[in-house]
Amino acid sequence: MHYLYLAVLAAVVLGIIVGFAAPGFAKGLTPLGNGFVNLIKMMISPIIFCTIVLGIGSVAKAAKVGKVGLLAIGYFLAMSTVALAIGLVVGNLLHPGSGLHLDPTAAAKAHQQATGGQGSTDFLLGVIPTSLLSAFTSGSVLQTLLVALLAGFALQKLGPAGQPILRGIEHLQKLVFRILSMIMWAAPIGAFGAIAAVVGSTGWAALRSLLVVMLGFYITCVLFVFVVLGAVLWLGARVNVFSLMRYLAREFLLILSTSSSESALPRLIAKMQHLGVSRSVAGITVPTGYSFNLDGTAIYLTMATLFIASAQGSPLSIGEQISLLVFMVIASKGAAGVSGAGIATLAGGLQSHRPDLVGGVGFILGIDRFMSEARALTNFAGNAVATVVIGSWTKEFDRAKAAQVLSGQSPFNETTLIDDEPAAAPVPEQVPA
Repeated sequence: MHYLYLAVLAAVVLGIIVGFAAPGFAKGLTPLGNGFVNLIKMMISPIIFCTIVLGIGSVAKAAKVGKVGLLAIGYFLAMSTVALAIGLVVGNLLHPGSGLHLDPTAAAKAHQQATGGQGSTDFLLGVIPTSLLSAFTSGSVLQTLLVALLAGFALQKLGPAGQPILRGIEHLQKLVFRILSMIMWAAPIGAFGAIAAVVGSTGWAALRSLLVVMLGFYITCVLFVFVVLGAVLWLGARVNVFSLMRYLAREFLLILSTSSSESALPRLIAKMQHLGVSRSVAGITVPTGYSFNLDGTAIYLTMATLFIASAQGSPLSIGEQISLLVFMVIASKGAAGVSGAGIATLAGGLQSHRPDLVGGVGFILGIDRFMSEARALTNFAGNAVATVVIGSWTKEFDRAKAAQVLSGQSPFNETTLIDDEPAAAPVPEQVPA
């Protein structure tokens, strides 16, 4: 697998070269990147189902699952609020888009993106699948999450009678992860196609007028990860954020090449368990984070909204900024790991609150892919930190094992993606004869 990720790096560099050298040809390579991401997405539902069912089924009491879930949601909402506040401060200091005087009529395409927005009622009803099995084919993370939770609690109620089913799901999980490791060998092809198509479509000229908002967004994300999340990780679990990020370096590279944190979701679950977080905490926190962890999305929506309003000469008041962005953060739940979901949320929020600005979304489309990468990386980092911190809070985190893993003494199994070392079972007392 080490050679695979070197191949991904080489493919990204080659994609950039082809994008500049032959932009017309490069634009036609988009299906390569889309095909790889679709292969990964194909595995998301079965992986989430197996992980959550095993996580809940291995817990003796349902109260513990509820405690972990509530802690996770509370944590994600708190950190999203912090990210939103930081984005507002940076955006108001930079004033991205000021002086551009862009014409919104040139961005009619953005109106089509507004159809991606949905109200709170539609959002809640959309969590319920049409049938028990349709949750695995709809592509909705939240629908799979609901079915997995119901199945996990049902197996918990069955008690000993449910153990054979749990063992069967464990075997199914191994099969699913094995298929995923086979799919990963297509990563260089997907990365080459995705990067080449983006560079071929935009080039440097399209980025010049948007350089301020893009760099401001990147810098804000970096500061948020290493300063805010770094402080939370050290105070909550006594783990160095640089060590954790280095441990997840391959996952960051995968996200960078696909612009979707979904592509690294299965590996994050496996690596968190290998790091020392219990199966139940990792199985609940990580999938929940992919629906409710909106750190990067909150920063993106802030910067993009302020850019659009300023570029069209209609700056928003602080009150308008807060109400609009809070709506967007809520509306984007469940789409944190999906590449391109941010642009639909942005357009939907503007359509609901400031229809006169929705046309400006077209101006951000040129760099949305580049901002999508930083957004996905930030969301992923937030998920990883949250899983370790919540594991520490619930005393389900083995610090000794984490120290071994982060120091390189206990390497992750790249072949199976599963830590097959069983949890230590209590040794029965020997009754003297």
